[in-house]
Amino acid sequence: MRALADRDLARMYLARPLPRRWRHVQGVAHRADTIAGHLNPVDAELLVSAAWLHDIGYAPPLATTGFHPLDGAVAIRELGVGERLWGLVAHHSAAIHEAREFGVTTPLAEFRDEQGLVRDLLWYLDMTTDPDGRPVSFAARMADVRARYGSEHFVGRALGPSMGDRQAAVDRAIRWLTTTGYRLDHR
Repeated sequence: MRALADRDLARMYLARPLPRRWRHVQGVAHRADTIAGHLNPVDAELLVSAAWLHDIGYAPPLATTGFHPLDGAVAIRELGVGERLWGLVAHHSAAIHEAREFGVTTPLAEFRDEQGLVRDLLWYLDMTTDPDGRPVSFAARMADVRARYGSEHFVGRALGPSMGDRQAAVDRAIRWLTTTGYRLDHR
């Protein structure tokens, strides 16, 4: 199963050098696994794989540009896994807004942003899981991001312009999850 290999890959790159990032990734992936049963098998595996790999670009050996969504997408593209997975990693959680601030929109454009349910679910999971892997509200997570990065960092500068896209994806994901009977695990 692809998701198990992706879990092992994420562990190899994140567990030791970035233990807190690893805890976040584990939390996102475990929550994705609980949602996956409500999706068709292809999308289920894709969501769980993307959850394991969405932050792999933070790993020091993979961080070639310093923009983790792009670095992660490039790294997994080189492994030959599916194009949808590259796009989900490249564009997770409103990355295009941060790419504008960081100056990497052209290389990010090499990866397709599919703008569908799996993407919304990945964004939702990432933006409602704290750095230690615990479920939190979207508002709490965004407040944490704002506090950790500040207004001068490219992430902080992109937060305001990206908030509409982020909120819309979270809202769409919550609406869909509600129709499945999934119980939201954050307040």
